[in-house]
Parts: sequence; structure tokens; C-alpha cells
Amino acid sequence: MPTSNATPVAPAWTIPGYLEAHDGRLFVEGADSLALAREYGSPLFVFSEPRIRSNVERLKRAAREVERPVRFFYASKANSNMAVLAAVREAGIDIEVNSGGELFKALRAGFRPDQIVFNGTSKTEQEIDEAISAGIFSINIDSVYEIELIESRARTLGKRARVALRLVPEIGTRSHLGLQTALQTSKFGITSTEVLGAFRRALLHPELLHVCGIHIHVGSQTPDVEPFAEAFATMWGHLKTIYDESGHVLEHINLGGGIPVNYLRDRTQADQLPAHEREMLGAELEPSDVLTAALRAARESARGADVEHLFDQVTVLLEPGRSVIADAGVLLTTVRNIKQRPETGDVWLLTDAGFNLALSMSTYKWYYQLVSASRAEAAHDSDYKLAGPLCDSGDVYFDIERGGRLPDYRRLPAGVRPGEVLALLNTGAYTIAQMFPYNGRPLPAVVMVREGGRADLVRRRDTYEDLLTGDIW
Repeated sequence: MPTSNATPVAPAWTIPGYLEAHDGRLFVEGADSLALAREYGSPLFVFSEPRIRSNVERLKRAAREVERPVRFFYASKANSNMAVLAAVREAGIDIEVNSGGELFKALRAGFRPDQIVFNGTSKTEQEIDEAISAGIFSINIDSVYEIELIESRARTLGKRARVALRLVPEIGTRSHLGLQTALQTSKFGITSTEVLGAFRRALLHPELLHVCGIHIHVGSQTPDVEPFAEAFATMWGHLKTIYDESGHVLEHINLGGGIPVNYLRDRTQADQLPAHEREMLGAELEPSDVLTAALRAARESARGADVEHLFDQVTVLLEPGRSVIADAGVLLTTVRNIKQRPETGDVWLLTDAGFNLALSMSTYKWYYQLVSASRAEAAHDSDYKLAGPLCDSGDVYFDIERGGRLPDYRRLPAGVRPGEVLALLNTGAYTIAQMFPYNGRPLPAVVMVREGGRADLVRRRDTYEDLLTGDIW
């Protein structure tokens, strides 16, 4: 009988050159995940610096394709680890922050003030003072009240603040409701009926406020170009009105973030998710498509108008976070316990990674692909109930509320036993940024894998002593 020389098919979740299966094990950028877990402990976050650079290059390539002035401001709320910020800065884009702490980290990471945009709904006077004193590129104003607050702080400091106004124009998307930020039910921004009055107010004292732009964010993990195009057209209309009324020229239109990540490269359990979840989580939207659609909408609006020349003066800003960092991160976790329920036939695997390390799995029932790092090439065809270590019944890898938003079972190789290392993929965004030491569990280490597979520790594992930081007794 002839021997087949066919090359084994790589698992669907792999990304050539970055996330691969060799000799049965998971490798991240050439580094053996099992060796990393042995050296740095479990649970463990592993990031790829080359993947971050590749994701940034994808954005920059999109800007070159549309041949327009475009600037990208990495949304540091997605992940503000200092090594991640350094990798983003070195890749050649700017940064968006949402607090005084994120501003502090951005400056400490080496971003220039003119590379920083500051968002947020509840900025304190101290944060505003820090932003104005630093001379950042733009403070995005979130309400009419905030115009007067920032103006007052600028007067006190004797400095001029660069500002943009954030609009909420009632544009829906097919993302989770909690991730949609351009609706009237959202807490963000100035409504369409307020925005022209807000601009008139902001332009009253140009020696204190330099109104440089307008901003909108339709929300995270947006699977379609239409919301971006509609948002850009809306802001372009306001830009024209402001120019007609006052002669003031806005320098930029900020489309915010929202470019999605494909969390369903491996679709073996996709049929267990509702259709709208599959479409949202499996979105394949290119940044160039977003920019092309947005610019086309504005160009059509500008054509033949006496303000058409303004179109060539406007810089487009985007604030990508998830699309830069999500698929560059992996969370390794070890099976610590196993239970069998004779009454149901279920096999439960209890891991050392709970929702305190992947909060979106609880708050949004977010789907992260789960694979065996120990047996990455084995068939993942056995059903298990997966749960974390926390003293909370909601600390599970499925939808305990029975809403059907996560699979009831996770598929792994047969015969998983305690000690086997598993990997949650695409966990680079909104994980370490939101993790917390619930149940007195010290937070895990983070490693960054460099070109060639060298792994550097970029966050040490907490000790029990760290649990006392800030406590006074």
C-alpha cells in the first residue's frame, strides 16, 4: 500500500510564523509555551512583539492605500503594559489615553505630547491640568459642561488647550450593546442637537481653547463599514457647518476605534453560537475598507460644494486598540483539578485562570478559542465543562445564565488530566488591563516574545506581599 506524503494540515487557529503547533506543542513566535509555563509559572500571559508590529503595519498599509493623511492613536485602555506601549511606539503610531494614569504611562513610555489624545467622560481637574500642562495633541471634550471646565483650567494655568468635541449621533452597530458607544443610550459624547451650540461655545475664547477636531467612536468589534462611513459623513457635515458659520477650519476628524478581530479562525464550535455572535466575533474587516468607505462618504458630500477644498486639509484619526493587540496575546492556564458528574456524564476541568484574568468572558460572554498547549496537534473532539478557580459560580468558560452566547462545552483532546496546559487565544486586549486579585490570587506574570523566540519578562508575578499594597492597618 503506498505511503501518503501529504503534509499535515495545520489547525485552523494557527497563524503561520507566529502561533503554531510543532511536535505536539503550542509555540508562540518560536517559543515553546510549555517551557514558558514551566519557567514563569501558570497562569501566564504571553505576547508577541513581532505580531504587534505586524498589526500596526497593517494599519499603516491601509493609510498608504487611501493616499490621505491618516494618524493612528493606539487605544491604551486595551492593554497598557509598558512593554506593549514601547512596542507600539517603536512600530510608529501614536496613543490614546483615558485617564491621568494612562497619560502618565504614555509619557513614561516615550510618547511625545503631540502624539497623545485624551478621552474620557469623567476627567478630573487634576487630569485636565496634567493634559494641558503636557501640551498634548487633543483633549476630547465629552460634554457641554466640560467645555467650560477645560477652559477654566486653561485660564488658571495660563496655557492654551487643544480640544476636539466628541459626538454621539445615534449610529448602531452589530456589536454587543455594551460595546456600542454612538447611541443615545450610551454615556459618551455630545448629542447631535447640542453639537453646533457646543462648538459655538468652545470657539468663544480661542486664546484658551483651540478647537482642532471632532470625534466619534461607534464602538468596539464593529463588523461592517457602514457605521464608520455614516459617522464620518455626519462629522464632515458638522465641519462644513462650522466653517460656513464661523470660518473656523477643523484640522481632523477622529473616527475612534472599533476595527474587529477574527476570534473564530477555528470555527469548530462556531455553530454553537447565535448567528449574530458568529458574524460579530468572526468579522474580517480590513482597515483599508473602513478608511475607503469613510472617505468616499465625505468626498461625495463635498463634491460641488464651495467647501470642497476643506476635504484636502482634514487629517483622519483612528484609535485602534483591539486590532493591534488582541491576537498578539495568549493566556496559558493549567488544569489543576478534574471532576466527573455521574448524574450528567459531564467531565469538569478546573483551571488556575478565572474571570479575574479574562473579565470579558463574564461581562460580555466573550468567546476565546481554547486549545491544549500540551497536545496542540491532537484532535479537539471531546467535550468538557471548563471553570476557573474563583469562589464564584459564574467563574466558568460557558454561559451559566443559559443565554446561549457561549458553548455549553469546550472541546479538547480526549483524556485531559490535571497538569495539562491549555491556552486561551486572542486574549491580548482587555485582559491584563482589567485583571484583579479576587480571592487573594496574586496576578500572573507577562512575557514578551521577541524576534527569534527570545522571551523577556515584562511583568513579574505578584507575591502575597503585593496583596497588601495600599492597605493600612
